[in-house]
Amino acid sequence: NASEPSAWPSDAGGPGTTAPGSVGGAGPEPGSGAGAGAAVSPWDIALCATGTAVAGENALVLAVLFYTPSLRAPMFLLIGSLALADLLAGLGLVANFAVRYLLRPPSEAAELGAAGLLLAAFSASVCSLLAITVDRYLSLYNALTYHSERTLGFTCAMVLLMWLLCLGVGLLPLLGWNCLRDQSSCSILRPVTKDNAAVLAVTFLLLFALMMQLYLQICKIAFRHAQQIAVQHQFIATAQATSTRKGLSTLSLILGTFALCWIPFAIYSLVADSSYPVVYTYSLALPATCNSLINPIIYAFRNPDIQKSLWLACCGCIPSTFSSRPRTSSDV
Repeated sequence: NASEPSAWPSDAGGPGTTAPGSVGGAGPEPGSGAGAGAAVSPWDIALCATGTAVAGENALVLAVLFYTPSLRAPMFLLIGSLALADLLAGLGLVANFAVRYLLRPPSEAAELGAAGLLLAAFSASVCSLLAITVDRYLSLYNALTYHSERTLGFTCAMVLLMWLLCLGVGLLPLLGWNCLRDQSSCSILRPVTKDNAAVLAVTFLLLFALMMQLYLQICKIAFRHAQQIAVQHQFIATAQATSTRKGLSTLSLILGTFALCWIPFAIYSLVADSSYPVVYTYSLALPATCNSLINPIIYAFRNPDIQKSLWLACCGCIPSTFSSRPRTSSDV
């Protein structure tokens, strides 16, 4: 019997496979309802738990940024955009679980809405990462004019434009970008069709290539700045090399984490369809969602200003061991 389609990812596991739950699992048999008789997939539980952790962690970042007046620079606005996108992604995973198992009777509008929320949130997350990369590049490339050119108003306008674009992507399933009427065209990102999933995957890979190119340029500029500082201040070579290595390790952490989480899933979306075993989709989708769990650690909690705000909020003081050394260009 044909299963009623469910939200991303697809569940059709091929011959001999059972249909687990949504955000990867099939919908119930037509007319059977959602939650009562459906066995809950452990993969869906893991995705829902990940979504809950993602939402809580990024809500903390947004609270710190909102209640700390000193964190109003364009850089922190971009970090806030990333945290908001990841927060919505976490809520989307929870909502998708609820649509699959708790909503009765099943609703196509709710299913498409949950899928659209995930598309918009993850699109905004990737675009925010790209915006942070561009901002870091410009802060080094145009170091003398950066603060006058990158005003808060300009950054707000760019972030708003980016979010409108991502919200438009999220509306596509509701506007017909779905395979509810032709399940043979479904991709692993059900209810998105295979052709549309391929477009999303290729777009993502192009954005990642752009990020990598920008970070390579950042490395070159940071290394050159570090050399100039070392010459001007007569630093010993080992100190300059240590600072540069720290910057390179930070870039490796950023790019490596992003690539490990998303690249396998993007490539799989290009080559796979809904006939592939669902375990493959789950095992690649879970690390991709975990990227939203790692982003606050890389982009927010490692930032000295946000660390200070967290210490003040939690303990009312800043530890004496806290480093007050200003960041240099070689720290990236």
